Amino acid sequence: MTQPPRLAGRDLRRTFGTGQAEVHALVGVDIEVLGGQLTAVTGPSGSGKTTLLNLLGGLDRPTSGEVVLDGAEVLSAMTESEVLATRRSRIGYVFQTFGLIPVLSAAENVEVPLRLANVDPAERTERVATILERVGLAQHARQRPHELSGGQQQRVGVARALVAEPDILIADEPTGQLDSDTAATIMDLIVELTHERGLASVISTHDPLLIARADRTVHLIDGAVEVLGSAG
Repeated sequence: MTQPPRLAGRDLRRTFGTGQAEVHALVGVDIEVLGGQLTAVTGPSGSGKTTLLNLLGGLDRPTSGEVVLDGAEVLSAMTESEVLATRRSRIGYVFQTFGLIPVLSAAENVEVPLRLANVDPAERTERVATILERVGLAQHARQRPHELSGGQQQRVGVARALVAEPDILIADEPTGQLDSDTAATIMDLIVELTHERGLASVISTHDPLLIARADRTVHLIDGAVEVLGSAG
C-alpha cells in the first residue's frame, strides 16, 4: 500500500494586505514531500519561497488551502497550541540567518527545543551530545556563536532543528550566507540526514549544487508553481 506524503500543501494561497495594497504571495500551490525525500523550492527573489516554507512549517497560516501531515492531520486547521505542539515534536526549522541565541553556547542553543518540550535533563544532555557529534561540532559544544565560523553556526542551527527528532525538516536558504566550500558541507549534511533519518525535507535555495542534489524540485514564479512542458 502506498504511503501518503508526510507533508503536503493543497491549493495553498496566501494574500497579504487588502484593497489596492493586496499582494498575492502564493496563488494555488500544490506540493508533496515523502519521507526520505529532499525537495528544493527554487525561484527568483519575491517568488513566494519563504511564504511557502512558513506555511508548510506552521509559522504562518494560508489564506485558503491546507497543509496536511501524513495524509490525515491538517496543520493549517489546528489551534495555535496544537500547531505549537506539532512544531516542537515533528518539525525542525533551519534559518538562513542561523537564529542562534548569542549568550548561549552551541550546546545550550541546541538544547533549547528539548527544554521547551520538558525533556528529562539527562536525556537532553545525551541527545545534544549525540547530534553535535553527528554534525561535527562535539569539540565546539561550549563555544558561543561569535566564537564560531558561519558554517559552524549553521551546523548548530541544523543540530538544533534535528535534536527533537522531527520527521519534517524545513530550511530557508540554509547556505545563502556561506562561501561555496562551507555551503557544500552543509548541503552534504542535510542530504545525508534526510536520507539517513527518513526526513521529509523542504529547502528553499538558489544554490545550483543543492538543487542538483534534491530528489524533487518545485520552481515558483510569482507565487505559483511553474509548469514545465515535457520533452518531446
